[in-house]
Amino acid sequence: MSGPRILFVVNAGPTVGGGHVMRSLTLARALEGQGAATVFAGPRAMAELLDAFSPDSSRQVADDAAAAAARETFDAIVFDHYGLAEPDHRALARGKPSLVIDDLADRPIGGDLVLDSGPGRKAEDYLGKAPEDARLLLGPQFAPVRPEFAALREPALAWRGEPVLRILVSLGLTDVGGVTARIVERLRPRVNEVGLDVVLGAAAPSLPGLAKVARHDPRLVLHVDTPHMARLTAEADIGVGAAGSSTWERCVLGLPSLMVVLADNQRAAARAIAEREAALVVDLAQPDFEAAFDRALLRLLRDGDLRRKLAAASAEVCDGLGAGRVAEVFLRLIAGRAPV
Repeated sequence: MSGPRILFVVNAGPTVGGGHVMRSLTLARALEGQGAATVFAGPRAMAELLDAFSPDSSRQVADDAAAAAARETFDAIVFDHYGLAEPDHRALARGKPSLVIDDLADRPIGGDLVLDSGPGRKAEDYLGKAPEDARLLLGPQFAPVRPEFAALREPALAWRGEPVLRILVSLGLTDVGGVTARIVERLRPRVNEVGLDVVLGAAAPSLPGLAKVARHDPRLVLHVDTPHMARLTAEADIGVGAAGSSTWERCVLGLPSLMVVLADNQRAAARAIAEREAALVVDLAQPDFEAAFDRALLRLLRDGDLRRKLAAASAEVCDGLGAGRVAEVFLRLIAGRAPV
Protein backbone atom coordinates (compact mmCIF):
# COMPACT_ATOMS: atom_id res chain seq x y z
CA MET A 1 0.00 0.00 0.00
CA SER A 2 1.38 3.38 -1.00
CA GLY A 3 1.88 6.16 1.54
CA PRO A 4 -0.32 9.24 1.88
CA ARG A 5 -0.27 12.06 -0.67
CA ILE A 6 0.32 15.38 1.07
CA LEU A 7 -0.38 18.81 -0.44
CA PHE A 8 1.79 21.75 0.62
CA VAL A 9 0.26 25.22 0.23
CA VAL A 10 3.23 27.58 0.42
CA ASN A 11 3.81 31.29 -0.06
CA ALA A 12 6.91 33.03 -1.46
CA GLY A 13 7.78 36.28 -3.18
CA PRO A 14 9.90 39.43 -3.17
CA THR A 15 8.35 40.75 0.04
CA VAL A 16 7.63 37.36 1.65
CA GLY A 17 11.01 35.75 1.10
CA GLY A 18 11.85 32.13 0.40
CA GLY A 19 11.98 30.68 3.92
CA HIS A 20 8.49 29.17 3.69
CA VAL A 21 9.52 27.16 0.65
CA MET A 22 12.83 25.97 2.05
CA ARG A 23 11.47 24.71 5.36
CA SER A 24 8.43 23.13 3.69
CA LEU A 25 10.72 21.39 1.21
CA THR A 26 12.78 20.06 4.12
CA LEU A 27 9.65 18.71 5.81
CA ALA A 28 8.43 17.26 2.50
CA ARG A 29 11.68 15.33 2.08
CA ALA A 30 11.38 13.98 5.64
CA LEU A 31 7.82 12.85 4.89
CA GLU A 32 8.92 11.26 1.62
CA GLY A 33 11.67 9.46 3.51
CA GLN A 34 8.92 7.82 5.57
CA GLY A 35 6.86 6.77 2.55
CA ALA A 36 4.67 9.79 1.74
CA ALA A 37 4.25 11.52 -1.62
CA THR A 38 4.16 15.33 -1.73
CA VAL A 39 2.97 18.02 -4.11
CA PHE A 40 3.36 21.80 -3.81
CA ALA A 41 0.99 24.63 -4.65
CA GLY A 42 1.90 28.29 -4.58
CA PRO A 43 2.92 31.35 -6.60
CA ARG A 44 5.54 31.47 -9.33
CA ALA A 45 8.25 32.54 -6.88
CA MET A 46 7.73 29.22 -5.09
CA ALA A 47 8.13 27.35 -8.36
CA GLU A 48 11.39 29.14 -9.11
CA LEU A 49 12.83 28.12 -5.74
CA LEU A 50 11.71 24.52 -6.21
CA ASP A 51 13.28 24.47 -9.68
CA ALA A 52 16.56 25.63 -8.14
CA PHE A 53 16.63 23.43 -5.05
CA SER A 54 14.47 20.43 -5.93
CA PRO A 55 13.99 20.15 -9.69
CA ASP A 56 12.45 16.70 -9.30
CA SER A 57 9.66 17.96 -7.01
CA SER A 58 6.05 17.53 -8.06
CA ARG A 59 4.28 20.85 -7.88
CA GLN A 60 1.47 22.99 -9.18
CA VAL A 61 1.86 26.73 -9.60
CA ALA A 62 -1.26 28.71 -8.76
CA ASP A 63 -1.73 32.04 -7.07
CA ASP A 64 -5.16 30.83 -5.95
CA ALA A 65 -4.63 28.20 -3.24
CA ALA A 66 -8.29 27.19 -3.40
CA ALA A 67 -8.00 26.36 -7.10
CA ALA A 68 -4.90 24.26 -6.48
CA ALA A 69 -6.54 22.38 -3.59
CA ALA A 70 -9.63 21.73 -5.71
CA ARG A 71 -7.54 20.23 -8.52
CA GLU A 72 -5.33 18.02 -6.37
CA THR A 73 -6.14 14.68 -4.80
CA PHE A 74 -4.56 14.54 -1.36
CA ASP A 75 -4.81 12.73 1.97
CA ALA A 76 -3.46 15.55 4.14
CA ILE A 77 -2.41 19.16 3.76
CA VAL A 78 0.35 21.44 5.08
CA PHE A 79 0.01 25.23 5.17
CA ASP A 80 3.07 27.50 5.25
CA HIS A 81 1.35 30.76 4.33
CA TYR A 82 0.80 33.63 6.77
CA GLY A 83 -1.90 35.09 4.55
CA LEU A 84 -4.22 32.19 5.35
CA ALA A 85 -6.24 31.83 8.56
CA GLU A 86 -8.74 29.44 10.14
CA PRO A 87 -11.56 29.73 7.56
CA ASP A 88 -9.07 29.15 4.72
CA HIS A 89 -7.43 26.21 6.46
CA ARG A 90 -10.74 24.47 7.06
CA ALA A 91 -12.09 25.16 3.58
CA LEU A 92 -8.96 23.95 1.81
CA ALA A 93 -8.41 20.90 4.04
CA ARG A 94 -11.99 19.65 3.50
CA GLY A 95 -11.80 17.55 6.65
CA LYS A 96 -8.41 16.02 5.82
CA PRO A 97 -5.61 16.04 8.45
CA SER A 98 -3.82 19.38 8.42
CA LEU A 99 -0.59 20.92 9.68
CA VAL A 100 -0.12 24.68 9.95
CA ILE A 101 3.45 26.01 10.06
CA ASP A 102 3.43 29.34 11.85
CA ASP A 103 5.72 31.82 13.59
CA LEU A 104 3.26 34.55 14.47
CA ALA A 105 0.46 33.31 16.76
CA ASP A 106 -1.42 36.40 15.61
CA ARG A 107 -4.63 34.97 14.08
CA PRO A 108 -7.05 32.05 14.38
CA ILE A 109 -5.69 28.97 12.63
CA GLY A 110 -7.39 25.67 11.84
CA GLY A 111 -4.78 22.93 11.88
CA ASP A 112 -4.85 19.58 13.64
CA LEU A 113 -1.14 20.18 14.22
CA VAL A 114 0.55 23.55 14.68
CA LEU A 115 4.30 23.83 14.18
CA ASP A 116 5.97 26.96 15.58
CA SER A 117 9.71 26.59 16.09
CA GLY A 118 10.18 29.96 17.79
CA PRO A 119 12.49 29.61 20.80
CA GLY A 120 10.25 31.69 23.02
CA ARG A 121 6.93 30.21 21.94
CA LYS A 122 4.54 28.91 24.64
CA ALA A 123 1.30 26.96 24.42
CA GLU A 124 -0.67 29.86 25.89
CA ASP A 125 0.28 31.96 22.86
CA TYR A 126 -2.19 29.86 20.87
CA LEU A 127 -5.06 29.93 23.38
CA GLY A 128 -8.16 31.01 21.49
CA LYS A 129 -6.23 30.90 18.20
CA ALA A 130 -5.71 27.18 17.56
CA PRO A 131 -8.41 24.51 18.01
CA GLU A 132 -8.57 23.19 21.57
CA ASP A 133 -7.75 19.68 20.40
CA ALA A 134 -4.87 20.72 18.16
CA ARG A 135 -1.44 19.36 19.02
CA LEU A 136 1.20 22.06 19.31
CA LEU A 137 4.77 21.32 18.20
CA LEU A 138 6.63 24.24 19.72
CA GLY A 139 10.29 25.20 19.87
CA PRO A 140 13.48 24.74 17.84
CA GLN A 141 13.53 20.98 18.50
CA PHE A 142 10.84 20.82 15.80
CA ALA A 143 12.47 23.26 13.36
CA PRO A 144 12.70 21.70 9.88
CA VAL A 145 16.43 21.79 9.08
CA ARG A 146 17.94 19.91 6.14
CA PRO A 147 19.68 16.69 7.26
CA GLU A 148 23.05 17.73 5.85
CA PHE A 149 23.37 20.27 8.67
CA ALA A 150 23.05 17.66 11.41
CA ALA A 151 25.54 15.48 9.53
CA LEU A 152 28.20 18.21 9.83
CA ARG A 153 27.37 19.20 13.40
CA GLU A 154 30.09 17.37 15.33
CA PRO A 155 33.11 18.43 13.21
CA ALA A 156 31.85 22.01 12.97
CA LEU A 157 31.45 22.38 16.73
CA ALA A 158 34.92 20.97 17.35
CA TRP A 159 36.79 24.03 16.06
CA ARG A 160 34.60 27.05 16.79
CA GLY A 161 36.45 30.08 18.17
CA GLU A 162 39.40 29.86 15.77
CA PRO A 163 40.65 33.06 14.06
CA VAL A 164 38.20 34.59 11.60
CA LEU A 165 39.13 33.82 8.01
CA ARG A 166 35.67 33.58 6.38
CA ILE A 167 32.33 35.27 7.03
CA LEU A 168 29.08 33.80 5.74
CA VAL A 169 26.52 36.43 4.70
CA SER A 170 23.01 35.03 4.26
CA LEU A 171 20.09 37.44 4.43
CA GLY A 172 17.50 35.49 2.48
CA LEU A 173 17.40 34.15 -1.05
CA THR A 174 14.91 36.78 -2.19
CA ASP A 175 17.05 39.55 -0.65
CA VAL A 176 14.11 41.66 0.51
CA GLY A 177 14.73 45.34 -0.24
CA GLY A 178 18.25 44.66 -1.50
CA VAL A 179 19.50 44.26 2.07
CA THR A 180 22.36 41.93 1.09
CA ALA A 181 24.22 44.62 -0.86
CA ARG A 182 23.74 47.07 1.99
CA ILE A 183 25.26 44.65 4.50
CA VAL A 184 28.13 43.63 2.21
CA GLU A 185 29.07 47.26 1.64
CA ARG A 186 29.07 47.70 5.42
CA LEU A 187 31.39 44.72 5.80
CA ARG A 188 33.92 45.28 3.03
CA PRO A 189 35.85 48.21 4.57
CA ARG A 190 35.83 46.60 8.03
CA VAL A 191 37.03 43.02 7.58
CA ASN A 192 40.54 43.50 6.15
CA GLU A 193 41.50 40.32 4.26
CA VAL A 194 38.70 38.15 5.61
CA GLY A 195 36.77 36.31 2.87
CA LEU A 196 33.07 36.94 2.38
CA ASP A 197 30.82 34.08 1.21
CA VAL A 198 27.57 35.76 0.14
CA VAL A 199 24.48 33.60 -0.42
CA LEU A 200 21.51 34.87 -2.41
CA GLY A 201 18.97 33.81 -5.02
CA ALA A 202 19.16 34.26 -8.78
CA ALA A 203 16.42 36.93 -8.69
CA ALA A 204 17.90 38.86 -5.74
CA PRO A 205 17.97 42.61 -6.43
CA SER A 206 21.47 42.84 -4.94
CA LEU A 207 22.96 40.30 -7.35
CA PRO A 208 23.84 42.51 -10.37
CA GLY A 209 25.62 45.11 -8.25
CA LEU A 210 27.44 42.56 -6.12
CA ALA A 211 28.54 40.67 -9.23
CA LYS A 212 30.29 43.83 -10.42
CA VAL A 213 31.94 44.31 -7.02
CA ALA A 214 33.11 40.68 -6.95
CA ARG A 215 35.00 41.16 -10.21
CA HIS A 216 37.49 43.48 -8.51
CA ASP A 217 37.26 42.33 -4.87
CA PRO A 218 38.79 38.84 -4.54
CA ARG A 219 37.50 38.52 -0.98
CA LEU A 220 33.91 38.38 -2.22
CA VAL A 221 32.51 35.04 -3.43
CA LEU A 222 28.86 34.88 -4.52
CA HIS A 223 26.88 31.67 -4.07
CA VAL A 224 23.69 31.86 -6.14
CA ASP A 225 20.94 29.34 -5.29
CA THR A 226 23.65 27.22 -3.73
CA PRO A 227 23.01 23.58 -2.79
CA HIS A 228 26.02 23.74 -0.45
CA MET A 229 24.63 25.84 2.38
CA ALA A 230 25.53 23.31 5.07
CA ARG A 231 29.16 23.16 3.99
CA LEU A 232 29.41 26.96 3.77
CA THR A 233 27.95 27.29 7.27
CA ALA A 234 30.26 24.64 8.69
CA GLU A 235 33.35 26.22 7.13
CA ALA A 236 32.56 29.83 8.11
CA ASP A 237 34.08 31.38 11.22
CA ILE A 238 31.25 33.84 11.82
CA GLY A 239 27.90 34.48 10.16
CA VAL A 240 25.81 37.52 9.35
CA GLY A 241 22.28 36.27 8.82
CA ALA A 242 18.62 37.13 8.88
CA ALA A 243 16.55 36.25 11.93
CA GLY A 244 14.39 33.83 9.93
CA SER A 245 14.39 30.08 9.39
CA SER A 246 18.12 30.03 8.55
CA THR A 247 18.69 30.84 12.24
CA TRP A 248 18.25 27.15 13.03
CA GLU A 249 20.81 26.12 10.42
CA ARG A 250 23.41 28.36 12.04
CA CYS A 251 22.49 27.06 15.48
CA VAL A 252 22.82 23.41 14.48
CA LEU A 253 26.41 24.07 13.39
CA GLY A 254 27.18 26.48 16.24
CA LEU A 255 28.13 29.34 13.92
CA PRO A 256 28.86 32.47 15.99
CA SER A 257 26.51 34.97 14.41
CA LEU A 258 25.43 38.54 14.06
CA MET A 259 21.68 38.22 13.53
CA VAL A 260 19.92 40.99 11.60
CA VAL A 261 16.19 41.45 12.21
CA LEU A 262 14.58 42.30 8.86
CA ALA A 263 10.86 42.10 9.66
CA ASP A 264 8.39 42.48 12.51
CA ASN A 265 7.65 38.76 12.66
CA GLN A 266 11.35 38.01 13.37
CA ARG A 267 11.62 40.12 16.52
CA ALA A 268 10.23 37.64 19.05
CA ALA A 269 12.56 34.84 17.97
CA ALA A 270 15.53 37.21 17.80
CA ARG A 271 14.80 38.45 21.30
CA ALA A 272 14.68 34.88 22.63
CA ILE A 273 17.97 34.03 20.91
CA ALA A 274 19.58 37.15 22.37
CA GLU A 275 18.32 36.27 25.85
CA ARG A 276 19.96 32.86 25.53
CA GLU A 277 23.19 34.63 24.51
CA ALA A 278 23.21 32.47 21.38
CA ALA A 279 23.84 35.33 18.91
CA LEU A 280 24.43 39.06 18.76
CA VAL A 281 21.30 40.77 17.44
CA VAL A 282 20.75 44.08 15.64
CA ASP A 283 17.53 45.40 14.12
CA LEU A 284 17.56 46.95 10.65
CA ALA A 285 14.76 49.29 11.75
CA GLN A 286 16.59 50.77 14.74
CA PRO A 287 17.73 54.38 14.22
CA ASP A 288 21.38 53.63 15.04
CA PHE A 289 21.51 50.37 13.06
CA GLU A 290 24.80 51.07 11.31
CA ALA A 291 26.64 51.98 14.50
CA ALA A 292 25.15 48.99 16.35
CA PHE A 293 26.09 46.68 13.48
CA ASP A 294 29.67 47.96 13.46
CA ARG A 295 30.06 47.48 17.22
CA ALA A 296 28.71 43.93 17.12
CA LEU A 297 30.85 43.03 14.12
CA LEU A 298 33.99 44.33 15.80
CA ARG A 299 33.27 42.26 18.91
CA LEU A 300 32.84 39.11 16.84
CA LEU A 301 36.02 39.71 14.85
CA ARG A 302 38.20 40.41 17.88
CA ASP A 303 36.93 38.17 20.66
CA GLY A 304 37.60 34.43 20.30
CA ASP A 305 36.13 33.70 23.74
CA LEU A 306 32.89 35.39 22.71
CA ARG A 307 32.75 33.30 19.53
CA ARG A 308 33.22 30.10 21.52
CA LYS A 309 30.47 31.09 23.97
CA LEU A 310 28.07 31.96 21.16
CA ALA A 311 28.85 28.67 19.41
CA ALA A 312 28.13 26.60 22.51
CA ALA A 313 24.94 28.48 23.38
CA SER A 314 23.56 28.39 19.84
CA ALA A 315 24.29 24.67 19.44
CA GLU A 316 22.11 24.02 22.49
CA VAL A 317 19.16 25.74 20.81
CA CYS A 318 18.66 23.28 17.94
CA ASP A 319 20.04 19.85 16.99
CA GLY A 320 18.75 19.80 13.40
CA LEU A 321 16.51 16.73 13.76
CA GLY A 322 13.16 18.55 13.84
CA ALA A 323 11.91 17.62 10.37
CA GLY A 324 11.96 13.92 11.21
CA ARG A 325 10.14 14.51 14.48
CA VAL A 326 7.39 16.52 12.78
CA ALA A 327 7.05 14.01 9.94
CA GLU A 328 6.62 11.14 12.40
CA VAL A 329 3.89 12.94 14.36
CA PHE A 330 2.04 14.04 11.21
CA LEU A 331 2.13 10.60 9.60
CA ARG A 332 0.78 9.01 12.81
CA LEU A 333 -2.10 11.52 12.73
CA ILE A 334 -2.80 10.75 9.07
CA ALA A 335 -2.74 7.01 9.69
CA GLY A 336 -5.13 7.38 12.61
CA ARG A 337 -7.60 9.29 10.43
CA ALA A 338 -7.39 6.99 7.40
CA PRO A 339 -10.58 5.08 6.53
CA VAL A 340 -10.54 1.45 7.62
